[in-house]
Amino acid sequence: MPVSSPDPNLDANLAVALDALLTEQSVTRAAARLHTSPAAMSRTLARLRRVLQDPLLVRAGQAMVPTPRAEELRDEAAAVVRRLEALLTPSGVVDPAALRRTFTVQAADLVGAALAPGLLALARRRAPGVSLRVLAEDAEAGPALREGRIDLEIGAIDHVDPETLVEELATLRMAAGVRAGHPLAEGPLTPARLAAAEHVVVSRRGRFTGPLDAALAEQGLSRRVSAVLPGHLAAMALAATGDVVCLVPVARPGEPPSPLSGAAQTLGLRLLEIPLELPPLTIGMAWHPRHAADGAHQWLRAAVRRVLRPAPAG
Repeated sequence: MPVSSPDPNLDANLAVALDALLTEQSVTRAAARLHTSPAAMSRTLARLRRVLQDPLLVRAGQAMVPTPRAEELRDEAAAVVRRLEALLTPSGVVDPAALRRTFTVQAADLVGAALAPGLLALARRRAPGVSLRVLAEDAEAGPALREGRIDLEIGAIDHVDPETLVEELATLRMAAGVRAGHPLAEGPLTPARLAAAEHVVVSRRGRFTGPLDAALAEQGLSRRVSAVLPGHLAAMALAATGDVVCLVPVARPGEPPSPLSGAAQTLGLRLLEIPLELPPLTIGMAWHPRHAADGAHQWLRAAVRRVLRPAPAG
């Protein structure tokens, strides 16, 4: 079946002009309202008369008065123009209280544990219609962002999709986490003592080595890794109940405490300064450009900043 072409008489500008003419009941004032000339507005009125097959405005002495058909159209024309304005208004500003949306975030377990309580508390106060779905960290974050399966990736962003937008949230350092009473907690921690301890490593790819091994190797040392786990929370739980050492991300000196170290404190871990130079850990959030101007997504990003990027004290 052939598809008919749009009616050439249909023009959104006609609705705007009709609203101005019926509101002002004057070609001159309607022209001034729409920043056009009286002659152009007279031509538009003539077109409206042809389209609607009604005079719309007729002369009555020195004034123009609406016809019964124009009276019927006045409120509808105003409503159409309001809807057009809403349709074409940038969506950057939203009322959080009016949001009804589930956001999907992909994050490592430690990030999810730090983010969820603060984000949900903020949503409860400001945006009660918002729900949060946290998915496990995955190597497929790039395609998931691109295909709209997740709203944000939060963590150590290591993919380089050219269209992905990335914002840094925090730069952290690593500390050694041990249970209360662990032998390493007694006396100064040296590279040799750290290497001699039993370690648990966090790697979602199952790798036994990492930056700490490279730093120890520069000192002619190596460590014993007794377990590799996919997430920090499991590693911290193991360290809290045994004699293994795990690495915990903490704030750099002089910066506010990081929410990411909250789980270590809850588990009662002692956090020890590592006497070696380790590369910093940068935590960021990544999203697809399709969400850059979306007001609801802007609210989400602002909320994540507020939770994971603590304001300086004072």
